[in-house]
Amino acid sequence: MGHVTSTPPSTDPARRSQTPLADAGIALGALDGRYRAAVAPLVEHLSEAALNRERVRVEVEWLAHLAAVDAVPGARALTEPELARLRAVVQDFGADDVAELAEIERETVHDVKAVEYYLKRRMAGTSLADLTELVHFCCTSEDINNLSYALMVRGAVQQVWLPAAGQLVDQVAAMATELRDVPMLARTHGQPATPTTLGKELAVLAHRLRRQLARIERAEYLGKLNGATGTYGAHQAAVPGADWVEVSRTFVEQLGLTWNPLTTQIESHDWQAELYSDVARFNRVLHNLCTDVWTYISLGYFVQVRGQGTVGSSTMPHKVNPIRFENAEANLEISGALLDVLAQTLVTSRLQRDLTDSSTQRNIGTAFGHSLLAIDNVQRGLFGLDAAPEAMARDLDANWEVLGEAVQSAMRAAGIAGTPGMDEPYERLKELTRGRRVDGAAMREFVAGLGLPDDVAARLTAMTPATYTGLASALVDHLD
Repeated sequence: MGHVTSTPPSTDPARRSQTPLADAGIALGALDGRYRAAVAPLVEHLSEAALNRERVRVEVEWLAHLAAVDAVPGARALTEPELARLRAVVQDFGADDVAELAEIERETVHDVKAVEYYLKRRMAGTSLADLTELVHFCCTSEDINNLSYALMVRGAVQQVWLPAAGQLVDQVAAMATELRDVPMLARTHGQPATPTTLGKELAVLAHRLRRQLARIERAEYLGKLNGATGTYGAHQAAVPGADWVEVSRTFVEQLGLTWNPLTTQIESHDWQAELYSDVARFNRVLHNLCTDVWTYISLGYFVQVRGQGTVGSSTMPHKVNPIRFENAEANLEISGALLDVLAQTLVTSRLQRDLTDSSTQRNIGTAFGHSLLAIDNVQRGLFGLDAAPEAMARDLDANWEVLGEAVQSAMRAAGIAGTPGMDEPYERLKELTRGRRVDGAAMREFVAGLGLPDDVAARLTAMTPATYTGLASALVDHLD
């Protein structure tokens, strides 16, 4: 038998065989296909092109900073027109620049080196030509990358994700205020329980979501610029007289980031793990809102009144399915899973550096994209709802036994105050209510025979399941 050799497949996409769909430029994933419109704002911050633009920005600002602080002997200061020219490279970064960088990277087989050569091209033949060796001066790739990712994620969170999430939470809070006085049968363990109001239950969810947003708003975005192993080794070797720690600190802070003074080759990414865990937690609270609202729809407490032109079922014409909330659930689960992986993976790097974070961080946009898509779906879903107080009233009137808690609690208080005959109140109400339906007449008859003080008996006799909501309405005020 002859010896069979095999050739590994090409890693160059241009050399692989293509299918007709691939040749047509069809998106592989739903975010860049079906749901592109909902997540498009994130492209400006978390796409591959955005990463390269931020790399160019960091390289430009590092060169400008070195010149401004006179850190490298012989390097002159930039003139205002020269600085404007460099920054215009960032501001005007577009599709042609993306293509040019890709072309350079095919030669360098290194994405950050391609950015360095790209910027040097822009400086060649201009008054900046004498400063080309200040580009990427004493930098390791991770010096550029960590700062670029920090700027990208900060922009995506602060300019896109937080405004969308905040608008959603405000929408839930407004619904809570509007529905604060609408009584509703609560369900603990799926069983009829002490009544509440629909507004108060929505307020609980709005409050939970706002707490997570407050944590996300306080997020720190860390950065470093300290060389191949975080020691400023190349910096000290090149210019031992400069205060490189101070040069690094001021540079990072001028980018609007928090300086990390102690790192290996990489910035440790702990801030990313913290942020992604908080966003994942927001996702899970929002998932809880989706499942609760879905259940209220199934109970008839919400009616889907807007968007009636949609098809709920391909065979059942009467149906209007709660698809916005179901779609959101799925996307929140995908986003949460990706954010969990990011948070778990990014906190570890073997010894002074490994490249697991390089591939991992390329999925940040996908994680935020699914979350943003879910937020959009929940907003649309909530907009299409009207509360149905009459359905909630029917359920309340069918469950008078929930007043058993109120009656036995009043009996306890009366007994403590010295009223005779108030023994075993819980057990007596249990005998009356457990495993059976009690109507209003039966409950009033039972109360009348207890021997309660007249004012207590009158209060309980006047009570109905719809009025037994405690302080639910007033609790909504705590959203402020």
